[in-house]
Amino acid sequence: MIARWQWLLTQMTKRLWFRASLFSVLGVMTALIAIVLKDYIPVSLPGRIGADAVDKILSIIASSMLAVTTFSLSTMVTAYGAASTGVTPRATTLVMEDATTQNALATFIGSFLFSLVGIIALSTGAYGTQGRVVLFAVTIAVVILIVYTLLRWIDHLSKLGRVGETIDRVETATINAIRHRVNLPYLGGSAYPPGLKLDPGSVSVLSRDVGYVQHIDVQALALIAKKHLLQIYVEVLPGSFVHEGELIARLLPSENAQTGDQECDTDPILSAVTIGTRRTFEHDPRFGLSVLSEIASRALSPAVNDPGTAIDVIGRGIRTFNAWAKPAHSESSEIDCHNVHIRGLSLSDMFDDFFSPIARDGAALLEVNIRLVKALASLAQTNPGLFGDLSTHHIGIILERADISLALEQDKSRLKACVSQVADA
Repeated sequence: MIARWQWLLTQMTKRLWFRASLFSVLGVMTALIAIVLKDYIPVSLPGRIGADAVDKILSIIASSMLAVTTFSLSTMVTAYGAASTGVTPRATTLVMEDATTQNALATFIGSFLFSLVGIIALSTGAYGTQGRVVLFAVTIAVVILIVYTLLRWIDHLSKLGRVGETIDRVETATINAIRHRVNLPYLGGSAYPPGLKLDPGSVSVLSRDVGYVQHIDVQALALIAKKHLLQIYVEVLPGSFVHEGELIARLLPSENAQTGDQECDTDPILSAVTIGTRRTFEHDPRFGLSVLSEIASRALSPAVNDPGTAIDVIGRGIRTFNAWAKPAHSESSEIDCHNVHIRGLSLSDMFDDFFSPIARDGAALLEVNIRLVKALASLAQTNPGLFGDLSTHHIGIILERADISLALEQDKSRLKACVSQVADA
């Protein structure tokens, strides 16, 4: 599990303003670098390459990039709205974090500032004759960058905000979160002892905020546990909703702790648990599964009536759960976190997050029921020990729902025949 400052830094780099600010600073520095390098340019070179043309080129870049940036921003807002209404509002954050979109806008804004600073410096005579040569060469490089970015941006616009593209992003984010959890089933700490009872000597750490747990800094908790000779039992996971006064963690003295060693300020422990207003995809696989299920449920609603999208999402769910069955790759940490105990994810809860809403909303559609049965059967065949019992349980629920919701006896018979066929297989 990454440290809190690393997680916050990663969240900051995904924001649009970060790349735009970075490219803007680079654009200004690039325009001013010609002043520093002008003394290294031969005096005869400006007349040979026609560096006087840089004024017109910079004027064209300044006027065109402002228009392109305005158009791109309006297109981006439209794509966000399309993703929110056509897929689900929970997927909009992934569209907003799209690297291609952020790089395009940052390039346009940075090019605009580059040309603007260049025009201002030229009007003051800061470049001189030799400095114009450097500015001319840099301007040509900026033009090439703009053309390349525009071509990528035009191609990307055909997919931005579309249903299939947005579902791809949700699936990728969910699989990445599941792989991370498979490699670190307890977020880098130790398994929470099953059936642990509250010890009279334990100290309860209570929440002071209301919201969703977004990140747990296990390494910081491990350092606190080592310093104060404690065993820390974390009662929440990323994605848990907490309120004021809810139990976040329990502190127990270690076996080798002396009297008074267990005294510990709970503020650092609360600081290691980041609570925000909404759930995030990075360390919360159940949220990704819930969003995929929500996309399918929206497609099955009478207003949309798109069972094909729901069937597509079911197939993506199979790929997602297959990632859970892949062997783990152990990730080492510089800090020993064995004194921090965290619960693992429940596969039963993950099945409920994904399959139950789709089975409920698609109970009246035979094609959706058949696809769900085949999906569950394929998971059971992939890993019987892991998915077998849960798949059988959910297939039974699908049959019960279908028996109530399907109107034709022929449809019920076809579904039962499908169940018998996959059972034989």
